[in-house]
Amino acid sequence: MSILKKVNVYRRILTHSLTKNIGSSQKNRNIDLTQKIEIKRILISRPNHRLGNLLLITPLVQEVIATFPQCKIDLFVKGGLAPIVFQNYENINYIIELPKKPFKHLIAYFQVWIKIKKQHYDIVINVDKGSSSGRLSAQFANAKYKFFGEVDENIQLKHTDYEHIAKYPVYEFRSFLTKLGFDKNENPVPSLDIKLSPTEIAEGQKIVKEIVKNDIKTISIFTYATDDKCYSESWWEEFYERLKTEYPNYNIIEVLPVENISQIGFKAPTFYSKDIREIGSVIANTVIFIGADSGIMHLASASQTSTVGLFSRPNLNMYAPYNNNSVAISTNTNNTDNCIKIINHILTIN
Repeated sequence: MSILKKVNVYRRILTHSLTKNIGSSQKNRNIDLTQKIEIKRILISRPNHRLGNLLLITPLVQEVIATFPQCKIDLFVKGGLAPIVFQNYENINYIIELPKKPFKHLIAYFQVWIKIKKQHYDIVINVDKGSSSGRLSAQFANAKYKFFGEVDENIQLKHTDYEHIAKYPVYEFRSFLTKLGFDKNENPVPSLDIKLSPTEIAEGQKIVKEIVKNDIKTISIFTYATDDKCYSESWWEEFYERLKTEYPNYNIIEVLPVENISQIGFKAPTFYSKDIREIGSVIANTVIFIGADSGIMHLASASQTSTVGLFSRPNLNMYAPYNNNSVAISTNTNNTDNCIKIINHILTIN
């Protein structure tokens, strides 16, 4: 491990220990419920650079916009993907980006915190209750009302899907708003949504047709993932051969990762791009997406495509794709036959 990585590990341990008790949503200033509360500017804090984690806050962003249609939203994130993910969200006012390697970019790091302090917000929302930078930003920001994201056991008991990382921030935000005098909201939690434009979807359709060169329906697969979430080549080759046998009347294309790796040895027609929105537009033009738990799996879900997430870890409740006939499958308890039955059911519905 490099010295820089070691420093970063110790930094995380230190910041977590220093910030774990920061703030409480219950300590907001006294609220006069006889007065109309106007919410015009909101800071949403999710300082993480991973594609999946950014896509997983799109339900909360939609919830905020639906509740306060005229509000302006600032995002406090890390890395450079947020402008791409949220480019079609009209209410996004400003994106404050924390450097991925703060100790390598100290000046930029401190400039970010100055930007946060200079603004005046009506509400600041920390999305991830375990994020040290998120809790610190909520404490540091000038805001009338602060939501630090702490767990509410009553909400946990009420919602069986509370554990989902895209859903619990929405449930907690709704509960927080009731304390400000707003009505309860019992609507379903919004889907992940990258908000592809008609032009983007049309371009994706063109790309798919260029790959398959016919008009029959297409299945998209993604065979890569990180660490132990990635299934072996032998697993994927067997699964791919089964897909070809079961679905001769469908095209099957493989969406490749940025590493340009194929766990099936590039046996299927492939699509490669580093453009997140272009990848989403291609997946949006397939009838179903099948892949392991990854950022691309969440991108498929955010593209409004029926998504089959394959999980080797026991974290389905946290990251499962939902809505649009999507499903998470534990490959520890389901064999290929069971997977095919589930896929058949989705294809029948679609």
